Amino acid sequence: MSSERDSIYLAHILECIEHIQNYTENNKERFMNSSLVQDAVLRRLQTMAESTQKLSNELKAEAPEVDWRALSGFRNILVHDYLNGIDLEQVWNAVTLYLPSLELAIKRLAANLSQDNN
Repeated sequence: MSSERDSIYLAHILECIEHIQNYTENNKERFMNSSLVQDAVLRRLQTMAESTQKLSNELKAEAPEVDWRALSGFRNILVHDYLNGIDLEQVWNAVTLYLPSLELAIKRLAANLSQDNN
């Protein structure tokens, strides 16, 4: 059951990353000047981070390069600290600097999990 559950959450994480990339079009100006894009990106980051919390510890151990704790902390900031204001510059940096490597790690985990299930 754990690998099936992990597969579902990995697929959701990849879907969130794809949506974020589509929303921003890797264009900082588009992100910074559109509250609609900001809201969409923030929501996807939140649900993506929630999905990372649902992954099994065994699976997370296969990707030590991912800072799972930081992802969880980022989610908590998005969910609980929104009234203090979200630093859009930090969000943009997370999207452009961190998401590409996270995407690679998640794709690798998904491929390994798929091979293990065959």
